[in-house]
Amino acid sequence: MDILGKLFSSVPLVKVMRLFLMNQESGFETKEVAVRCQIKDNSARTELNLLKSIGLVKKKNFVKEIQIKTNRGPVLSKKKVEGWFLDSTFSYLEPLTSLLIGSERFDREDLLQRLKPIGKIKMLVIAGVFIKDPESRVDMIIVGDNLRTKSLSNIIKNIESEIGKELVYAVFSTDEFKYRMNMYDKLVCDIFEFGHEIVVKSPDLSTEPLKRR
Repeated sequence: MDILGKLFSSVPLVKVMRLFLMNQESGFETKEVAVRCQIKDNSARTELNLLKSIGLVKKKNFVKEIQIKTNRGPVLSKKKVEGWFLDSTFSYLEPLTSLLIGSERFDREDLLQRLKPIGKIKMLVIAGVFIKDPESRVDMIIVGDNLRTKSLSNIIKNIESEIGKELVYAVFSTDEFKYRMNMYDKLVCDIFEFGHEIVVKSPDLSTEPLKRR
């Protein structure tokens, strides 16, 4: 991210571009861009106007589902809002996508360092966006006991802001992971039967169901 940030003059600009390149059919309000990219509202407006001036994004109205609080509880409602979309006619869309999405792989050691504050991780498995496999159902599985879930949530949001995509991940205790493996849990087994990388694994954990050993 630092290299690309220098190349494109700012890290916020890279984050905003990645958000639209990773969500090419989605629309975002300015405030949502700021939240998703973890940048200030003014910075989001500046970068969006810059990208609009070169033709990478465009403004248009769209219908958005919002949650409204009522006496009976929260209900979903639809609202017409003005937002930003990727402009698929942008002349350099393919090479830009290749540069920002296709070339960079997430550093495994950096990922482990970022996750250190959540506690001792007994297993970390990555797939999906981390290995550039769009068919994967899950991006990451974390196994550990007494992990700090609030810290993990904040770390995940920070990673998502850099990648430009919401992560699909699962966290299990040691016993729950072993139980799910032995029961051939589809979510867990799928990640090991398809493309994945094991970043770290404790010797007492296996990625094979007990009944197959």
